Amino acid sequence: MDHRRSAPRTRPGTRRRTGPRLVAAVAAATLAATTAVATTASAGPPSSSGAESARHGRWDDKVPTAVGYGGAVATVDAEASRVGLDVLRRGGNAVDAAVAAAAALGVTEPYSAGIGGGGFFLHYDAATGEVSTIDGRETAPLAMPRDAFLDPATGAPYRFTPELVTSGVSVGTPGTAATWETALDEWGTWSLARALRPATTLAQRGFVVDATFRQQTLDNAARFAAFPATADLFLPGGDAPQVGSRFRNPDLARTYALLAKRGTDAFYTGPLAAEMVSAVQEPVTDPATTLPVPPGYLALEDLAAYEARVQAPTVSDYREYDVYGMAPPSSGGSTVGEALNILETFDLASMSDVDYLHHYLEASALAFADRGAYLGDAAFVDVPLDTLLSDDFAAERACLVDPTAAAAKPVPPGDVDADDSACGETIAPERDDTENVSTTNLTVVDRWGNVVEYTLTIEQTGGSGMVVPGRGFLLNNELTDFSLVWDAEDPNRIEPGKRPRSSMAPTLVTRDGDPVLALGSPGGSTIITTVLQTLTNHLDRGMPIDLALAAPRATQRNTANVIAEPEFIAAYGPALETYGHTLVASGDQFTSAAEIGAATAVQISDDGLLTAVSEPRRRGGGAAMVLRPVRH
Repeated sequence: MDHRRSAPRTRPGTRRRTGPRLVAAVAAATLAATTAVATTASAGPPSSSGAESARHGRWDDKVPTAVGYGGAVATVDAEASRVGLDVLRRGGNAVDAAVAAAAALGVTEPYSAGIGGGGFFLHYDAATGEVSTIDGRETAPLAMPRDAFLDPATGAPYRFTPELVTSGVSVGTPGTAATWETALDEWGTWSLARALRPATTLAQRGFVVDATFRQQTLDNAARFAAFPATADLFLPGGDAPQVGSRFRNPDLARTYALLAKRGTDAFYTGPLAAEMVSAVQEPVTDPATTLPVPPGYLALEDLAAYEARVQAPTVSDYREYDVYGMAPPSSGGSTVGEALNILETFDLASMSDVDYLHHYLEASALAFADRGAYLGDAAFVDVPLDTLLSDDFAAERACLVDPTAAAAKPVPPGDVDADDSACGETIAPERDDTENVSTTNLTVVDRWGNVVEYTLTIEQTGGSGMVVPGRGFLLNNELTDFSLVWDAEDPNRIEPGKRPRSSMAPTLVTRDGDPVLALGSPGGSTIITTVLQTLTNHLDRGMPIDLALAAPRATQRNTANVIAEPEFIAAYGPALETYGHTLVASGDQFTSAAEIGAATAVQISDDGLLTAVSEPRRRGGGAAMVLRPVRH
């Protein structure tokens, strides 16, 4: 069974190289906050290059920034970054390293990613200049009804309650395994078996538990305890693993070994497929649990029919750059691209810090309004992608931005059928966003200049809460990304075999056809704003990429309030409130973190110098590594 499907791929255009414009001074508040964060995270001996810690085995030594040559890897986890870097050291390319690192994240970040989920993979081929993507999004089972997320007792949607997220109903057909095999077949040099070997060893020997892993386990303890298989793995003795203990997952090691031996056929057909179906359709729960766990619809035919789609990226030109992203069913590429097109009509570099942030928030709200109105799986709905990414449409939307006052939210979507000369033509308001905040991301560049940006997920932290017994991985609850109430006019309505709308936004920036920056982030729909804010921080405001990524964040997704990190509110809240913005501290109902995103990036200089960056503190901080470090 071949779980791949190809679509046309495009080559990047050629643009005049002028280099990024740097602003002489960066905001004092931002510099103070981000420098303090970066200094705290990277304090220590000269292992700040990222390579020394890998060579000497200090896997808990997370270094957020590494500068050097020959290849780079950035993930949220030191073990995964070390695995990816070792692949590059052994002659593997960026795709080989990305798959190996992603498999390692399935071990060390099992609540955010793994073979029970899906994701989006962006690849730049240095030999051809071609940018391609893989849509490895989960799909709705063929038997899924349109009222799957309605409470049968009331007819109302469950919303984000335990009944909704901890159930077989929320499990979509996983796409991660097919994504790995497709990427290796298309552009890799290693076999799937070889790429899985490091993660298999990691699962066998285990990793050292940190405070983030323990806290995420505790946040999900009630859900995990509902399933004996999940509790046995993640709540040994009835408690989350202790910080400093070693967590091993021999079941996952055996599952990886099975895929190494038999390929993804062993995942999408055969005994493992039957066990996944059984876990979803006949959930085994602890008699003591008070959580109702409705059975789901995943079937053997859904797994056997799954295909990872190779498809063209979105592309938008932004000043002297081309920005590539994910096409539908992800809304990441189009929403980031549209917001950039809106912002391109303004001179962000010359603005004050607060003026810049006001324009960023307003452009984001406008793009999110259009996301809600038009974005869905393009195999099922007509997505007006060309219009959404056009400069004419951006101009129509940009004319609604008042430079001195925030618009009342939510703002209505733009009318894609309006005359090009119209300013501010709108249609009925968008629907509610239902996407959750977990996921993980990685960035890889190899010695030949190939680039991979890969975002993968099992949806919320802990996914559905359901471990496939004896297999060592959690199943996703990705189908909650569909709109919960069915509406024939909603592009994200539930339909059998459809892929729910995503916000994952692996992004590549080129200049004159050459890559200059790759970045991405987890965070549900805040992925889009994290990528957008990081890009404008760097490209327009002149922040070095590490400070651009570390800077305090705010997210405006066309809601009444701006959700912001506490540091952002402290620095900018009072000033932005004079524009009419209302800022509320971040945090969500499933985790204890008041953070937005956990990004990774690699900047590529003209001479091949690589600056790999990961979060200095969010989600416990990330790990950036390069093959041949230089002092900086």
